[in-house]
Amino acid sequence: MFRAYLRSASAVTEGLPGGHRGYQVLTAAARSAPGSQSALGKQLGIDRTVMTYLLDDLERAGLVERQPAPGDRRTRHVVATAHGQKLLDDLDARLAHAEAHLLAGLPEPDRATFKSLLCRLATHANSLDPVADACAIVEELRTL
Repeated sequence: MFRAYLRSASAVTEGLPGGHRGYQVLTAAARSAPGSQSALGKQLGIDRTVMTYLLDDLERAGLVERQPAPGDRRTRHVVATAHGQKLLDDLDARLAHAEAHLLAGLPEPDRATFKSLLCRLATHANSLDPVADACAIVEELRTL
């Protein structure tokens, strides 16, 4: 399931700067309270150097912008642009379609149960071995 979902998500996010990571950043920028670049990197487990390049690419694509934080001109908040929000809505719909396709082997009530159980297990696993750097996890997965 993981490989199938990863393949589907990769196909949906193809062309988006940063692929999966770009999607995570765009989602956080659109749906969370505006956060600093540093806070966003910590929240998503993305190394700050990688985060800088990723934000540069997303900003060049017109999907996010860095806005001065009220009261602290050294800090920039990362927010989604209107274009970024529109693209995110499209990506969400495409990811939902891909997920429905992958879970089509289960009746609807079982899909909800499966997703709920998976979320609980992932939360528990993360509490036992917290992810400090998602980039390192991706590299670790490549060696398996």
